[in-house]
Amino acid sequence: MNQTAQPHSSAWVTFTYASFAGAAFLVAVGVYFLPVDLWIKGYLAMGIIMLVQSCVTLTKTVRDMHESSKLVNRIEDAKAERILMDFNKAA
Repeated sequence: MNQTAQPHSSAWVTFTYASFAGAAFLVAVGVYFLPVDLWIKGYLAMGIIMLVQSCVTLTKTVRDMHESSKLVNRIEDAKAERILMDFNKAA
């Protein structure tokens, strides 16, 4: 069981950062030029910031849960392999 994670290419990482920066910039420009009172713009900006923060937290939590399940599976596989090796030695 040899699971090796392939790292992302630098082009993909650059693309994801550029996509996030572009989206954040365009939303900020949209809120800035929105023809409403300043307090409404502030409320929208707070909501956007909290949404981004919660998306980052959710993504990290899901990834951590996935990574921990992979570790548990590897430990269980190693235990099973050891039991089989001990059984084969005894037979």
